Amino acid sequence: MLPTHGRYAYHPWPGRARYAWPGGAKLAVYLGVNLEHFAFGEGLGAELAPGGPQPDVLNYAWRDYGNRVGAWRLLEMLDALRLPATVLLNSAMYDYAPDLVAAHRARGDEIAGHGRTNSERQSVLDEAAERGLIAESTAAIARHEGRPPRGWLSPWIAESRTTPDLLAEAGYRYTLNWCMDDQPVWMATRGPSAPGRLLAIPYPQEANDIPSVVARKDGAEQFAAMVLADFEERLEQVARDGIPQVMGIALHPYIIGQPYRLRALRGALSAIAARRNAVWITTAGAVYDHALTLPEGAVP
Repeated sequence: MLPTHGRYAYHPWPGRARYAWPGGAKLAVYLGVNLEHFAFGEGLGAELAPGGPQPDVLNYAWRDYGNRVGAWRLLEMLDALRLPATVLLNSAMYDYAPDLVAAHRARGDEIAGHGRTNSERQSVLDEAAERGLIAESTAAIARHEGRPPRGWLSPWIAESRTTPDLLAEAGYRYTLNWCMDDQPVWMATRGPSAPGRLLAIPYPQEANDIPSVVARKDGAEQFAAMVLADFEERLEQVARDGIPQVMGIALHPYIIGQPYRLRALRGALSAIAARRNAVWITTAGAVYDHALTLPEGAVP
């Protein structure tokens, strides 16, 4: 037998339960907006172009554009299209760009944990240090938002072998790290979440502007077309087999907030918003809430 994680069992797709999302929809769609801050002159960070010796001003400034300009342009578009968002928040943003976080708060967007900063990975920490990272990020969100976050996406989607356990023990109810399905999946943990489990909600590794634009060098129109094709194909699938799905769209303002990319994305999101009567446009937290109402066994 190969080594395994022991977090969830295998469930073939054709045998899934045929439940529905609110309003009878079979497709749930949410936007994951990553608000991230990066250290200057050290640490991790996505690169527009190969960086030179630190301080890597080219790439640092490119990323900083997202918080200063791109995120605000994205907010304008979300408001115009009446689209909610799940904000994946580095807690360092409260000190660096509090007005930006406040703007999402004013919209009623969900705030989920996304570590302290995207200049670090939690997967390289020992258990005590990782627990401290999660606690620090969680406490900052609870202090500013009036309640702790329920969902978590690790910076760089990086996990140690105990991350799901630590999240459950810290009071988290769902994770976006495990991108292995088109439906929510219960994960076993050693923690106190009821009953010792954590819900893995689909978060995209494909309909995601970092692997698309940064890794594969897709153009603006290519990324927007990918998002729309993903949506249209899923609509056909759920109509054909009746099995509900969750579609996430992952956005980073320093990437998608560039004007020419924003213009292309507007077309794709406008087409999705125009189908709001046929799909459930929601947040990751609301997906978790609905999963709790489903009969036992409906969620694999």
